[in-house]
Amino acid sequence: MTAVGVRSAEEVFAALEEVGGRREPWTGYEHGLLEAFRWAVGAQVGAPVTGAAAVDAVGPCRAELLAECQAAASGIRAWTEQGRDGGRFLGAYSALAWLCGHHDDRP
Repeated sequence: MTAVGVRSAEEVFAALEEVGGRREPWTGYEHGLLEAFRWAVGAQVGAPVTGAAAVDAVGPCRAELLAECQAAASGIRAWTEQGRDGGRFLGAYSALAWLCGHHDDRP
């Protein structure tokens, strides 16, 4: 079974299906979740925050997931300081933190 960060690919595809199945219009938070999950499984080329392509053709390695998680955290701080809605960054951060094993509750 293929791993995506510390999660199984099955877990990630289930999360992607759940979020993608929600009624539109999606919130910024939900867009962030979708972009992070899609990038993590290789269904989206560019990372949700930095736009970086994964080094591996299948998807990002754990180090890339961690780096993107840190970029999302920086995005949250920067947008909040500017008084802007950082929901998309928060969604990406929540998904990436779960994929990296920072918490066990799936967003």
